[in-house]
Amino acid sequence: MGKSISIAARDGSGSFSGYLAVPASGHGPGVVIGQEIFGVNANMRSIADSYAEEGYVALVPDLFWRLEPNLELGYSEAEFGQAIGLFQRFDVDKGVDDIAAAMDALRALPEVEERGIGYVGFCLGGKLAYLTAARTDAACSVGYYGMGIEQMLDEAQNIKGRLVLHFAEQDVYCDASARAAIGEVLGKLPKAEIYSYPGVDHAFARPNGMHFDKPAALMAHERSIGALKREIGPDFDLSQLWEDHIHHEFAARDVPATMATMVAQPYVNHIPTMTGGVGQDELARFYRNHFVHGNPPDMKLVPISRTVGALQVVDEFVMCFTHTSEIDWMLPGVPPTGKYVEIPMLGVIRFRGDKLCHEHIYWDQASVLVQIGLLDRAGLPVAGVETAKKLLDESLESNTLMTKWKDSKGR
Repeated sequence: MGKSISIAARDGSGSFSGYLAVPASGHGPGVVIGQEIFGVNANMRSIADSYAEEGYVALVPDLFWRLEPNLELGYSEAEFGQAIGLFQRFDVDKGVDDIAAAMDALRALPEVEERGIGYVGFCLGGKLAYLTAARTDAACSVGYYGMGIEQMLDEAQNIKGRLVLHFAEQDVYCDASARAAIGEVLGKLPKAEIYSYPGVDHAFARPNGMHFDKPAALMAHERSIGALKREIGPDFDLSQLWEDHIHHEFAARDVPATMATMVAQPYVNHIPTMTGGVGQDELARFYRNHFVHGNPPDMKLVPISRTVGALQVVDEFVMCFTHTSEIDWMLPGVPPTGKYVEIPMLGVIRFRGDKLCHEHIYWDQASVLVQIGLLDRAGLPVAGVETAKKLLDESLESNTLMTKWKDSKGR
C-alpha cells in the first residue's frame, strides 16, 4: 500500500529513499518509523502499513544509505552478521540528522496533518528513539528494545516531548542493570514512560521472529498508539464507531454494513463457544448465516458500563432474549426451548484506526445452560439468572453458593 519517496539530507550530502504509507483516508498525523539493523525490509514496510491503518502517514527512512543504500536483509545467520557489521559502522549522529530530515519530509507532504511529528523505532531505531527525543522537536518518540541508551543519559535533560521505551526482561543487549540506570534518570521526566516485559527477549514485537511474543507485542503496541494519540492524534470516537457496528448487527441486521465497519482482516471470537470467524470472507459467512439473521427477535443488550481506551472499547452489558430460535453462535445444535434468558456479558473490542479489528466476547455458558434447562445446578457451583440480577442490584445476597459462608458469621 506504500511507495518510495526521496528525502533530502540536512547536511546537503545528497538524498536517500524512504518507504511511505498513507491511510485509506488520504491524510493523518506524520510518524517516522526507525528501522532495525536489517534495513528497510519487508518487516519494516509492513510496520509502516500497519501504522497507516492506525491513521498515520508513516515514513521509514533508509538510515543505512550512507553505508549501503536500499539494503534489505533477512534474518539468516549470514545476514545477521552483515547487519551487525553495518551497525558497528553506523554513525549515530548522522542517523539522528537523517531522522530529522525525514520529519522535514513529512511536514512538507500535503497528506500530513501536523499537531507534531511522531517517531517509532525498533532495535537500532529504538536506540535512536531516545536520541530523537533529545535532539529533535518530535512530539512523541517510541523505542522498542533500544541498546546503549544507558551510556547517553546526559542528554535526557534536553527531552521536551513524550518518550516511551519498551524493554525485554531477557534482553542481553540491555540487561537489568542498564534498564535500572535508564529508569533512574528517565523516570524523573514528566512525559517519560518506561516499560519492561517479563519473560521476553529482544525483538519480541517482530512478527514471525524467533522471539516474537504476541501478548507483549499487543500490550506494547497499545501503549505506543496511546502515547502517540495523546500528543499528535488521530482522534477517533471509538464509542460511536462501536455503536454504529452494533446498530448494523442487532437493529438493521445488515451484514454488508456490519462488515464495512471492520478492517480488511478482522476476527470475532465468542470465547465460551469459540464461534466467530477470521477474515472478511469467513466472518461475513458467519454473520450472514449464523448470527445477524439467526438471533431471536426479542434479543436486546442492556448497557452497564463502557471503558474507552486508546485502541479499544470494553463493554459490560446484560444480554436478554427468549430462546425461540436456534442460536448457532451461543447454543449450537440446541433446539429452541422457549426459555427466557438474561446473562452478563463482556466485550473487548479493538480498533485499528477507525475500523473495528476484533471482538472478544465473554459470558458464563453455565448460566445459559441452567436457564434453558440443559444443566442441573444441583450440587454444582453455578447460578442461573441470578448472575444478571445481582449485576444490576448489588444489594442482593452474596455467597449463596458457598456452603461454608454461614459458618464464618461473627468470626
